[in-house]
Amino acid sequence: MKKILVFGSSNTDMVIQAEHLPLPGETILGGKFTMHAGGKGANQAVAAARMGGNVTFIAKVGNDLFGQQARQQFVTEGITTDYILTDPDHPSGVALITVDNKGENSIVVASGSNATLSPSDVSAAIELIDSDTVVLLQLEIPIPTVEYIIEQSNSRGAQVILNPAPANSLHKEIYNYLYLLTPNETELSLLTNITVNDIPSAERAAQILHKRGVKNIIVTMGASGAFWYSGTDSQLIPAPKVDAIDTTGAGDIFNGVLCVFLAEGYSLPETIHYACQASAISVTRMGAQSSAPYRKELQKV
Repeated sequence: MKKILVFGSSNTDMVIQAEHLPLPGETILGGKFTMHAGGKGANQAVAAARMGGNVTFIAKVGNDLFGQQARQQFVTEGITTDYILTDPDHPSGVALITVDNKGENSIVVASGSNATLSPSDVSAAIELIDSDTVVLLQLEIPIPTVEYIIEQSNSRGAQVILNPAPANSLHKEIYNYLYLLTPNETELSLLTNITVNDIPSAERAAQILHKRGVKNIIVTMGASGAFWYSGTDSQLIPAPKVDAIDTTGAGDIFNGVLCVFLAEGYSLPETIHYACQASAISVTRMGAQSSAPYRKELQKV
């Protein structure tokens, strides 16, 4: 199996379950409060580790209780933590999440130490990258750092996967270095200025990204599954039907699992099937990292 390097954010998620998402100025009483480990990078690293991946996580946490707890959790999950830095000046990231009774969520993130992860901070981890590496990134760390990692990873022959969440603009040449781009419908719309709400619109938008240089685009489409476009092939991979109670982290689970099956040499359609399964399982549970399934829970494709 190829080694998997996940560069990204680590947060503590503070979650309140409520009947509905509050309107501007509205106060809702009676919600249930829980805390979970989160952050897109951390979620994806844990999801990959639970699938049996050889995972190293590169991040920056604060010198506080949240940061200490996060490090210990990664060790418990079997993730290599040698390249997680401590920021002495900024707190660990936190996310405030409201989840309604249909499983939809509203999230505000205070990035904290995540926002200080610099190219120099990741330079030591970059030396681990070669042609036997899958590199996974998101956009909850500074864009210049993301672009530096992508450029360096591509030059070393790694397969680079970018989950463009939250959506943000990148220098045009960066797209040429991506093996996979994995937006959801909203992110794909923002990246291409095409309103994506069905398969034909997803394909039109994916064609734009392919022309920019991305080799493969996988659009996560919630309960419908995921749409894959490569320029020569396109396919909707359906998701298992489930009763969702919390969609927080579902896309992160998808991306983490995707990396493992790619690292093991599965085809993209097979890989997407497994990622859809795992994501569907995750939305039947509360939390982000805590909802990530283990490999034994997946059905063989």
